[in-house]
Amino acid sequence: MVVKKRKNKGGTDADELNNKAKKRKKSLIEKIEGPSEADKLLPKTLEQRMAARRIVVILEKCALECAQPRKGGIELLNSDDHKGLLAKNGRDIADIRPDITHQCLMALLDSPLNKAGKLLIYMHTAQNVLIEVHPSLRVPRTFKRFAGLAVELLQRQKIRAAQAQETLMKVVSNPVDKYLPPGSRRFGLSVDGRAVKFRDFAADMEKESKESEVPIVFVIGAVAHGDPVSDAKFGANYIEEKISICPWGLSAACCCSKVCNEFESLWDIC
Repeated sequence: MVVKKRKNKGGTDADELNNKAKKRKKSLIEKIEGPSEADKLLPKTLEQRMAARRIVVILEKCALECAQPRKGGIELLNSDDHKGLLAKNGRDIADIRPDITHQCLMALLDSPLNKAGKLLIYMHTAQNVLIEVHPSLRVPRTFKRFAGLAVELLQRQKIRAAQAQETLMKVVSNPVDKYLPPGSRRFGLSVDGRAVKFRDFAADMEKESKESEVPIVFVIGAVAHGDPVSDAKFGANYIEEKISICPWGLSAACCCSKVCNEFESLWDIC
């Protein structure tokens, strides 16, 4: 029995070594062949990102905040795991919804508009932290893993790719409007805004952007309730107009999807 166990153990080790060798070979081939066709579409510098027709989405009042409920453990504050802590500090549970930011990022980063290199994303938290998101980021599928990523970002100020020199998310200095090119059209999505049929509105913006070749900016509140784009701290100072794309209140992730879908159709991306 002892001999058999050693043989099985040796076989398992050999399989693990073979798997590791295959992974190394794959990564080596990727380095030799260079970036994929999809990666080549992504703008590398800020100048490249702002020098063409693109959509800029700014998620305002994101609930990304660290908390230390017990000794030694720093977690992302959320309404599910920290109800007692929030009640103790007299804070509204509805205001602490980082899952909304997670849903918005998945909707934006998974969109064909982003895959085609036509989307830029910024997040502005309720604590006045501004975060730039690289288009190549693959956001974690589960909220628990996203929470760990957000905590690491807020502590280290940046998240780098594991096998590359690319910075996937980083904290940048305020205000956000200094990263927007002069002459860009800036709109905030709000139920209290001017009612528009978004398909016609997007078509009109497309005609204007063809002449000026500058991005179109949309500001979306990543909140469960309220209207951040009407607040001077979260969008009111740099948007030119509030628009309402639906007579009913939509979730932030739904707004993100509608923006992406309309311009994917206009630009014949898919």
